[in-house]
Amino acid sequence: MSAEIYEICDERFARLVSPNARLEKLYEGCRWAEGPAYFPAGRFLVWSDIPNDRMLRFDETTGAVGVFRYPANYSNGNTVDREGRLVTCEHGGRRVTRTEHDGSITVLADHFDGKRLNSPNDVVVRSDRSVWFTDPAYGIDSDYEGHKAPSEIGACHLYRIDPHSEVLRIAADDFVRPNGLTFSPDERCLYVADTGATHVRNGPRHIRVFDVDEDGNLTDGRVFAECTAGLFDGLRCDDDGRIWASASDGVHVYDPDGTLLGKIHAPEVVANVCFGGPKRNRLFMCGTTSLYAVMVMVNGAKTF
Repeated sequence: MSAEIYEICDERFARLVSPNARLEKLYEGCRWAEGPAYFPAGRFLVWSDIPNDRMLRFDETTGAVGVFRYPANYSNGNTVDREGRLVTCEHGGRRVTRTEHDGSITVLADHFDGKRLNSPNDVVVRSDRSVWFTDPAYGIDSDYEGHKAPSEIGACHLYRIDPHSEVLRIAADDFVRPNGLTFSPDERCLYVADTGATHVRNGPRHIRVFDVDEDGNLTDGRVFAECTAGLFDGLRCDDDGRIWASASDGVHVYDPDGTLLGKIHAPEVVANVCFGGPKRNRLFMCGTTSLYAVMVMVNGAKTF
């Protein structure tokens, strides 16, 4: 597959992709693929297949795919922390966990103010080791992606776990359904998708951006981009601060100034993305039933 996978909306986009790069389908057989996380030390990718309650593993050196964890507590978003450990949002457990190097699991957060979390969705780790995650209610809305249950908190927030005290606090409380999130390369900005249109008529289908101070406080939350095809979900930044956001027709790429530069079209709804490969120039895409990848002309922002 060649240039037809690309839609150039701004001439700057042509420098970010190669017309000769092929969109590769690496695996198919999921019900809802989500949460890709790349481990550079082992050159493998882990991702979630939420309704099938499993996590899968793609070996980049051989192309083999196998089950990483089953059952997986209906895991959703994943990331790799600064020590190379897997951090996971679990719908079923209604918690955020960390898989230690010996395979044991540490619970990072499962309650706030004495109440169970809804269903943590996506997660990032800042260089100060603080853990940030979104907590919409998709995993408790039905039994499809978790266990149907009422929300004990009664709202959907963005949270931060302090790296020193390990205290969980609300970082922002004015979302309808907070979803994917990513820091800018200098960590002075935090981008968060709001997919509230799934639950509220004419609700948000945008990405917001916040300023982040050294203590992890957020200010000046404003709309960064409106989705033109379905809803934004997972997102990542490249080294130059451009935002690569999943959408119903593929991946939308934005300049830090908010300009839509272009799109990488995929044959399925894309739920999440991450950069991988030895040079972080391979874009992995979780597309509903499948895992896709395409080589790009940029490098993902280093997050480990």
